[in-house]
Amino acid sequence: MRAWLIGLLLAAATAWLTTAWWHGRKPLPPGLHVAAPWRPAAGVGLLLDETFLDARGRWCHRRAIFAEWRRLIAQARRLVVIDLFLLDDGPLGRLLCRALIRRKAQVPELEVLVLVDPINHCYGGRPAPQLEALRRAGVRVISSDLSLGHDPNPAWTALWRGLFRPLGNTTRGGWLPDPLGPGRVTLRSYLALLNLNANHRKTLVVDHGDGWRAVVSSANADSDSRDYRNAALRLAGPAALDLLHSEMSLARHSGLTPLPRCPAPPHDAAATALPRLRLLTEGAIRDALLAILDDTRPGETLELCAYYLAHRGVIRTLLDAHRRGVTLHLLLDPNDSHFGRKSPGIPNRQTARELARAGLAIRWCGDARAHAHGKWLLRHSGARPATLLIGSANLSRRSLDDYNFEANIQLEAATDHPVIHQARECFARYWHNRHGEIHSRPFSVYNDATAWRYWRYRLMEASGWSTF
Repeated sequence: MRAWLIGLLLAAATAWLTTAWWHGRKPLPPGLHVAAPWRPAAGVGLLLDETFLDARGRWCHRRAIFAEWRRLIAQARRLVVIDLFLLDDGPLGRLLCRALIRRKAQVPELEVLVLVDPINHCYGGRPAPQLEALRRAGVRVISSDLSLGHDPNPAWTALWRGLFRPLGNTTRGGWLPDPLGPGRVTLRSYLALLNLNANHRKTLVVDHGDGWRAVVSSANADSDSRDYRNAALRLAGPAALDLLHSEMSLARHSGLTPLPRCPAPPHDAAATALPRLRLLTEGAIRDALLAILDDTRPGETLELCAYYLAHRGVIRTLLDAHRRGVTLHLLLDPNDSHFGRKSPGIPNRQTARELARAGLAIRWCGDARAHAHGKWLLRHSGARPATLLIGSANLSRRSLDDYNFEANIQLEAATDHPVIHQARECFARYWHNRHGEIHSRPFSVYNDATAWRYWRYRLMEASGWSTF
């Protein structure tokens, strides 16, 4: 009996280890980890959502991202594809859903596909009225299959895949408080939440006349995000089709059938003339980001806006660039809260102190109400063209190492290109609090020298047991 029990335990441990190893290294399906060819930069525009204090201490807002989404939806005639991490029944979500429902009613033959993260229905544990309203209107709503990606938290997810995933979930009989809002959910919702992975993309693709338009963004359509500071890039042409192809692949692997009819991206040679841009997803974002940082030269300037800065490879390359004489300015969110709950500033206050001690210039942008949720890096100055990397990916292991689903755009253009000029002007306004607007505060405001919190961040980032 004892030998039988030992054998059973060894078999279970082997299955657990094998599952954890495989799902951290397995090949990703088409549509994930995409480094698309360079395309001509057609129809590009920088879109910003800004929340700031004026000279009298009053909150002010400028919002452009979802206004552009609604404008593009209102002219679509063939296909609308949206991929959103968060889409709730709050003001932002309702406006977006109404725009989709209205356009579908106006053009019944219009195909509308909305791809969402399962967090929107708490992993099957509660109803999602906004998604049901879309389905009733003829919109096809797909909950992303997160198991397609690598597991950021393999110690838990290997157990969940074998024991709990087959049980499914239900919106009835919940007895635990919803971790993300009001109401009750089942224990199975919590067990799924502990996988700590996400479809974190925020993208839109629509037909536009005879061509295509797309927006790649950092903005969610949920109540908590209404006042967040976000950034997005609008684009057109073949790069929009690259994004559409990636989203269609993800939808197909998440169970969508039949797929909407849409053109394939062209197989033209990669663009060499400026301005040019390309789609990057998942780990390809990390590869491009590290290449940009490694390639910086003395006399050039790097300006970084980050909601989370935790990835050790990125931190090392930032330090290397600083030692080479590159000018670095970092605008970081102070991480006052996560998902509406108070936070001790992990990870940004810990990484900021590490970088500030090495001499990097850092300011805090945002707070618990108006998080600095934009994620973009701009390299400029010197004799070379500028590079802008912008999109949904945080600078953390989950976002950059093929765990979350992410989408970014890399733009290369002359320093006087309108988008580059606007990005530089925007960063300068934030950094220097120009025009009587208060966007940022000195590093000393949130300087955290607590050693145990630093090592807590390091353990969370390395293990996968983290929300960043």
